[in-house]
Amino acid sequence: MHGYLMSSSVIKNTNFELVTEFARTDAKKRLSLGEALAGSSAFNIYRNPVGQLFLDPVRAVPADEAWLFENPAALASVKRGLEQAARGEVHDLGDFSKHAKG
Repeated sequence: MHGYLMSSSVIKNTNFELVTEFARTDAKKRLSLGEALAGSSAFNIYRNPVGQLFLDPVRAVPADEAWLFENPAALASVKRGLEQAARGEVHDLGDFSKHAKG
């Protein structure tokens, strides 16, 4: 993302809490985040014009699945299907094992 953060696209919850006060970098400008990471290990890092940093946790997507996240119509269709399944709106279409490879 270039430019300023858009609150609706990156910041998903504005309830921030102070985790560590006055954290200092080491000689190599590294900052230990320790328990503040809460299980995340990869981040997009954003900086605004006044130097504030925002860490957004991310996960890798396998290359052969990335197309789904790059295709808004397909992703919306999958989400719609998951919502329908969660509501019990499913239809048994029979056995598809004859179409399986292997």
